[in-house]
Amino acid sequence: MRSHLSKAYLVKVNLSRANLIRANLRNADLHQANLTRADLRLADLSHADLSGASLVGADLRYADLSYANLTGADLSGADLTGTNLSQADLWNAKLDKAILSRTNLHDADFCDMTISKIDVQLNRLAQV
Repeated sequence: MRSHLSKAYLVKVNLSRANLIRANLRNADLHQANLTRADLRLADLSHADLSGASLVGADLRYADLSYANLTGADLSGADLTGTNLSQADLWNAKLDKAILSRTNLHDADFCDMTISKIDVQLNRLAQV
C-alpha cells in the first residue's frame, strides 16, 4: 500500500523504523523528523523539507530527493543507491559511511558537508 503524504506537516515526528516504501512525501515538511532506519525505498521526497532530520541507517534506495532541503540532516549509514539527489541542498549534512552508488548528484549543494568512508561508485557528478 502506498502512503500519500504529499504536503504533510510532519515536523519533529518520530518515524523511526517506519515502512514508507513508495510513499508520496513530495513537498512534505519533515523538518527535524526522526527517520532513523526508516524504509523509504522508491519514496518520492522531492521538494521535501528534511532539514535537521535524522535519516541514520535509512534505506533510501531509488528514492527521489530532487530539490529536497537536507540542510543539517544526518544521513550517516544511509543507503542512497540509485537515489536522485539532483538540485538537493545538502549544506552541513552528515553522510558518514553512507552508500552513494549510482546516485544522481547533479547540481546538488554540498557546502560544509561532513563525509567519511562513503561508497561513491558510478555516480553522476556533473556540475556538482
